[in-house]
Amino acid sequence: MADMLVKLYNIEDGCPELEESLKKEGIHIVKALSPDKHRVLDFVQTFSEGWRSECEAAFANNPHTIYIAVKDQKVIGFAAYEATARGYFGPTGVSGEFRKKGIGRLLMLKCFHSMKELGYGYAIIGWAARSAIPFYEKFAQARIIEDSHPGVYSRMTKVVTQPAKDESN
Repeated sequence: MADMLVKLYNIEDGCPELEESLKKEGIHIVKALSPDKHRVLDFVQTFSEGWRSECEAAFANNPHTIYIAVKDQKVIGFAAYEATARGYFGPTGVSGEFRKKGIGRLLMLKCFHSMKELGYGYAIIGWAARSAIPFYEKFAQARIIEDSHPGVYSRMTKVVTQPAKDESN
């Protein structure tokens, strides 16, 4: 796993067609609200205990730095930023049954646009899983930062060497 760099000033201006298409399927991407914190964190827990901790930090930010995908009042995806460190994107995940619909892409873009509005020129995707690297290269023009493992994660009490149970894209 390695960190990746994204030029936020080159990021596409959202995907209105994709967002409209998802809305027609009853899928909405929204910034998470405090009353949903327990539901969101319970969902994130299905991916990784560490990710739950990171998302708790995203809820502690003011305003919150976490977006969720919702269908039928149920959380089906999430993406956070400024959760592990300033300027960092992630963690992010989408339920298996809802993958390959563009939900992860839209969640990521919402986060990147929020980061751009905060004044960042670049974002770091922390510890991108090998399987997610092509996704980030394609949809965010992200580039691997050489010799970045374990990066800020070296300060963890236990450095994780294996990906979360259910990798996202």
